[in-house]
Formats: sequence, structure tokens, C-alpha cells
Amino acid sequence: MEYMLYSSTRGGKEKLRASEAILKGLAADGGLFMPERIPEFDFDLYSLKESSYRDVAYEVMKLFLDDYSKEELRYCIDSAYDDKFDTKNICELKKTKDAYFLELFHGSTIAFKDMALSILPHLLTTAAKKNGIKNKIVILTATSGDTGKAAMSGFCDVEGTGIIVFYPKDGVSHVQRLQMVTQKGDNTDVVAIHGNFDDAQSGVKKIFADKDFAKKLDENGIQLSSANSINIGRLVPQIAYYVYAYLKLLDNGDIEDGEKINVCVPTGNFGNILAAYIAKQMGLPVNKLICASNENKVLFDFFENGVYDRNRKFILTSSPSMDILISSNLERLIYLSCGSDGEYVKKLMKELATDGKYTVTPAMKDFMKDFVGGYADEGQNFAGIKSLYDSTGYIIDTHTGVAFSVYQHYKDVTKDMTSTVIASTASPYKFADSVLEAILGKKQKMGDFEVIDKLHEIGAPDIPRAILEIKDAPVRHTRECDSADMQKEVEDILFNNRR
Repeated sequence: MEYMLYSSTRGGKEKLRASEAILKGLAADGGLFMPERIPEFDFDLYSLKESSYRDVAYEVMKLFLDDYSKEELRYCIDSAYDDKFDTKNICELKKTKDAYFLELFHGSTIAFKDMALSILPHLLTTAAKKNGIKNKIVILTATSGDTGKAAMSGFCDVEGTGIIVFYPKDGVSHVQRLQMVTQKGDNTDVVAIHGNFDDAQSGVKKIFADKDFAKKLDENGIQLSSANSINIGRLVPQIAYYVYAYLKLLDNGDIEDGEKINVCVPTGNFGNILAAYIAKQMGLPVNKLICASNENKVLFDFFENGVYDRNRKFILTSSPSMDILISSNLERLIYLSCGSDGEYVKKLMKELATDGKYTVTPAMKDFMKDFVGGYADEGQNFAGIKSLYDSTGYIIDTHTGVAFSVYQHYKDVTKDMTSTVIASTASPYKFADSVLEAILGKKQKMGDFEVIDKLHEIGAPDIPRAILEIKDAPVRHTRECDSADMQKEVEDILFNNRR
């Protein structure tokens, strides 16, 4: 059987099967793994409209992860999408008068990262067995707030694995920080860095690229892998929920078979909206992909003028998971837009590393015409949250608020009334302080958990288990370091066994 092969976006000679690419996480040349082609659906969408989330996930993922047997992939899916989620549907589609909100926050850490990070540990450990890996697999990841907790939750005490998470000390919400520093598990470690998310992400990539360090790890029976969306095993599961959302619209009679929808995604690292784009390439009837940015609007500017420029002030906002100036997954779209020319991508990424910017060709920009950029500042974000609450009673978090505000502006300008799915990426409880401020018009003088109770009082659904669990949980992780010292911290954790 000829398997789908994966190669680096930067033109490296590696050609790996899916399980091998998932194990490696990042290509040896620093590029991201991409399949040799985007597969088309081998099923009729309408026939799946009543299918469970697990069945839809299988039909989508089998097309990319074809070196996993049916039994292996079913095991991974069934193990991931179980009672860790507070709805049997795994994700929910909520209709309002303005749009359809795809609630991706019903997992154990109440953020969309659960949708992929619940399955990644099973994909990784299955891949290790398939490929005869005896080394301990250590997950090394950077987080802007949600990936870290979701990854630790997924890998907690999974045999043969460890996980080290770096997060920006002053760049996450109080709830996000508590979720990480109280994480249980003998194989979990968390380090706050003095810097922003881009510093953390760059530091992780630098560690992956250090061949001498990789050799030292191997000599000690350890190999690194990634849980960030740079890992193809994170990206593929995300495609499934856009397909599922379309099927729910069909099943509910909200759209006709074959009718196109728009998708609007609050975007930082670009993986979530890239998954929607890949779904479109596979055959999902999608019209526009609306890329919503906060005030760190590097992606908005890119789609406007074809120049990616991170040389700008970094702004801390109420949507911290989007406070990113280096959108790593954009590299995959760049790769597709230049005809999979890895050498050209390598040139652009070198320009980004040295000059902080690069410019795409007119042909590449035209290739990306399915994307529409938009951004919302803090005032627009809060106004959007309040207007939705006032008109419908529906409460959204600050990241979804950015997407909603951007969508409203897009609709006003274009008059495009296409049915639109907005990716709702986190529970409002995760950013309760800011959400309550938006709805009530001023910052509340309350403790963090008083704010959560107040949010419930004004109409938010039941307080999720993920919040209740951290209320009195002891802090277990207190490490912090400068971004320049991240590798020293990794060595200390792995070789000195010191927390």
C-alpha cells in the first residue's frame, strides 16, 4: 500500500508517513510537515449529516493518517472524545440571529485546544508502538494560554511520555495560569518565561533545531516532540469539527446540501483557520474564511498588503491567546501558495528571522483570495460582547468577541449574508473578568471566583468542572526563567529531575 507522505515546508529531503511525522513534530530543517497532497472527501457529505462526532472525525482523519489501521485510529478517537467533554456531541452549534457559534470549549480545559489535544497523546503513543520507539517521548511546547493546559491534561501520567510547557508570565489570564500551575501528574512541568508568547515559541523551535542537544537526549533515551499546532497531529483533528458543523447545519435544515457557508475564526497562530481552509480544499462548501485578529493585527495587515511584518509593538489584550506576532502555521499556507516550493519558503522564513518581515508575490497573494482579514480593538471587542448579550442573552468570551465584532463589520461592509459559522474558542468563564466588564460596562471590584459566580448569575451556563477544580487546588509549579535560558530549564528538568 502506498501511504500519504509528509515533507517539510522548507524543502528538506525527509518523506515520512503520518505516524512518523506526528512523532517528530517539527522537521529537521525547522519546517512544518505537510502532506504531499490535500485529499478529497471519499464520502458524500449529506449521507453523514446524522453521524456522531466520532464517526465524522474518523472519516476525515483516515484520509490523512492512512498508516494507522482502522482499529488504531478508532481507538485514538474513542479514547479522546469521551466523558472528558461535558456534552455527548463533543462540540455544540448555537444559533443566534447573527451567526452560528461553534462551541469548541466543552472539553476538560474549556478551550478549543481540547478538540485536538485530547487525541494527540493517543496518536503519539500509538505511533511510537508502530515505529518501535523505545525512547521516552517528551513533549516540549509553548503556549499563549490554552495549549499548555490542554496538552498537560492530555499527557498527564501517560506512560512513556513527559511534557514541559513554557508560557509568558504576564501574558495569560488568571484562570489560564491557575489551570497550568496546579496541574497534577508526575510527568508534567510548567515554566513561566520573562517575555511574550513569540519569545516562548521561538525558544522552543531553537531547542528543536539544536542537533547536539538532540544527540544528548537520545543518549539518555529521550526524544522531543511537539504539542503545538506545528505538529500535523494537532492540525488534522481540527479539520473534523468544521465538517461536523456543516453537517449539523444540514441536519438542522439551516442550509441546503452543497450550499456554501462562511467561517470566521479568532486567529493568532493560524492553525485553527488553516484547518477550515484545508476542509474547503477537501470539498467542504466554504465561501470566505474570515481571519479575525485583535490589536496585534499582523495577519490583517498581511492579507491586506501581502507583507508579513512582525516589527511592531506587541500589545497585551483581553484576548491573550491571540497576542501573537509570529503566526507559525501561516508557513503552511505560504507553502501551498507557492506551489510547495520548499526552497522559496525557506528563503521567506529566513527573511522573517533576520529582518522580521517578508513579502509574498502577487500570484501567492491571489492564491489566498479565499481569506478576508479583519481586526477588532478592545473597545470593539467589548461592544460586540455586550451587543450580543443584550440582544440574545448569549455570552461569549473575549476571543470569540473579536471574531464576532470582525464578522459584524465584514457583513456591514460587504452585505454578504452567507450563513456563517464563528469558531467559539473558549468558555466565557476562562476570561470571566473581561467578559463581565464588557457586559456591565466597568471593571468589577471582585475576587476572581466572585466574578465567575456573577457571570453565572447573569446568564452564563453552569460553571464548568475545569473552573471548580482549580478553585482550591494547590500550586505545584513555580519555575520561571528568562527566554534565553529555556534550554537550561529543559536540561535541569530532564537530567536533574528538579521541579
